[in-house]
Amino acid sequence: MSLGMTIVMLIAAWLAVAAAMLWGVMRISRRHHPHYRQTEAAKPQQRAQRKIHHVTAH
Repeated sequence: MSLGMTIVMLIAAWLAVAAAMLWGVMRISRRHHPHYRQTEAAKPQQRAQRKIHHVTAH
């Protein structure tokens, strides 16, 4: 194998690894990204209207 072919294959392998890592990071960040939609179901209830009361240690 010639030196030029070795360098080209090394760069191609590096680009493949970099693309795979970027894809993984983007996949995880898209999954954990908070959604800021304000629908009626997503709006928090007022404290007086809540039916379940939790005891906190704060």
